[in-house]
Amino acid sequence: MYIKRIVLAVVLLGLVACGVFAYKVYSAFFLPNTQFNNEEAFVYVSSRANLDEVVQQLEPLLKDVETFRATAARKGYAGNIKGGKYRILKGMSNNDVVNTLRSANLPVKVSFNNQETIHDLAQRVAQQLEADSTSLVNAFSDPEFLAGKGLDLENALTLYLPNSYEFFWNTGAVDFRERMVKEYDRFWNADRLAKAKALKLAPEEVIALASIVHKETAKVDERPKVAGLYLNRIRRGMLLQADPTVIYAIKKETGNFDTVIKRVLYRDLELDSPYNTYKYPGVPPGPITMPDISAIDAVLNAEKHNYLYMVANVQDFGYHMFAENLAQHNRNKAQYIRWINAQDIKR
Repeated sequence: MYIKRIVLAVVLLGLVACGVFAYKVYSAFFLPNTQFNNEEAFVYVSSRANLDEVVQQLEPLLKDVETFRATAARKGYAGNIKGGKYRILKGMSNNDVVNTLRSANLPVKVSFNNQETIHDLAQRVAQQLEADSTSLVNAFSDPEFLAGKGLDLENALTLYLPNSYEFFWNTGAVDFRERMVKEYDRFWNADRLAKAKALKLAPEEVIALASIVHKETAKVDERPKVAGLYLNRIRRGMLLQADPTVIYAIKKETGNFDTVIKRVLYRDLELDSPYNTYKYPGVPPGPITMPDISAIDAVLNAEKHNYLYMVANVQDFGYHMFAENLAQHNRNKAQYIRWINAQDIKR
């Protein structure tokens, strides 16, 4: 009888111990383990992260880091860490968190517009994706890649159309570039290619001309008229004589793209640069900025008229006064010169 009691006591103790152990395992896996007040929090896991680095990111969000480590170890997460952006919800258990980190990589919005160089573009993208600016510049400027696309360093920027795109945060530089090529090819559909051909311009030339149109006017409704003016000049073999190209040439010559130039001087027109459209005919060898899609479509759907000259309209700021002949243009220009002198703008 005494032995039976001992055995029963041992069995009961074992059951209690098993129950305690089971409860601890259950708690570690399935009870809530978050400690933030918002409904959600986000973590960014590097593609090269190890478990310690992931835990370091999660530590401010978890009540008990050690139970998370134990759960991650039991589920084999340390050997299957995937980079990306992940949403951690309030009240998640360790099991939920591990499952999220294994399979719920979230896309991010990547936006860029009107950068003037591939370095500027790389810096902008690097602020939004894991890829660093150096790897992006290398991908954008890879000679073999550019040659395969019939491009060079001067017009490499044409491949990147300003917009917002969805990417996974851990997208690499080459994958980003290849996605942009697909977007570029999709943009240049049969209709746009036919319109470019009718203008006797290659797509990269359309974008280079669109970049001038973009810089000349921020008014979307005026862009087809400005585009028509430049196309008229090209057809007549006239120099484009676009001030924004001179400003770009100065920046490129000095290497300082942060400089602000409000007024082009006569001496600037003598700068020997293929981007100086006062000296060199046709469109420049590459875009002077990344033009908006509205500017590209303005070139492809340019307004038909006989204008050859334009100058800023000081009575309707943002717009321009247009002229068909030099005499009319000189009258318009005199108004602008009087106004700009009154503003005492030296440069």
